[in-house]
Amino acid sequence: MNNSLFQKGLKWVYDTFQKDTSKMIIYTGTMGWILSSAAQIGAIFKNDKISSEKKSFLLPQELMDAVINVGGFFAITMLTKVAIMKMAKTGKVAPQTVRDFLNKNKDLYHNKVGKLDFDLDKVLAKDPKNAKILESYESYKNFVTTMGTIGASVISCNMVTPVLRNMTASRVQKTYIDMNKNPNLYNNTSGSNMKV
Repeated sequence: MNNSLFQKGLKWVYDTFQKDTSKMIIYTGTMGWILSSAAQIGAIFKNDKISSEKKSFLLPQELMDAVINVGGFFAITMLTKVAIMKMAKTGKVAPQTVRDFLNKNKDLYHNKVGKLDFDLDKVLAKDPKNAKILESYESYKNFVTTMGTIGASVISCNMVTPVLRNMTASRVQKTYIDMNKNPNLYNNTSGSNMKV
């Protein structure tokens, strides 16, 4: 592998994620779910020891699991990141340096803090004298969004998606059992009796 290509790749990762680690967690986590789901579906599809009848049940089930895993992870972590970022930008959550700055400038910002149209990023970036406060704020914002995203990913992977997968699996299993009991009901009216 070309060393300069590797260095360019590392530089891209650093430039892209240095100020927003939560973005890296979301993207790599989502990509991990996509790859693991593709591997699971591919393994079932390619396995000759699994009968066509079992594959007709397992493949749609694994596809639904993939949609739930990928969609659930991405949605929950991204919504959490956006919510925390918005709380930081409006001054709802802020490091002490920013609180001190806002208290010092109460006459300008007191009624605006916490409002959706208040943008702390713009306020701090306006004046070069705020460079240290802005640096502290950016670091804090990266930290809280990263911690929130980690928490959201744990909740998504260990609580929400397993419950959703189980609910979906029980519906698919019920449909599959009904389909096998009454094949005439499903043969021509639905594409759910896929043969592989």
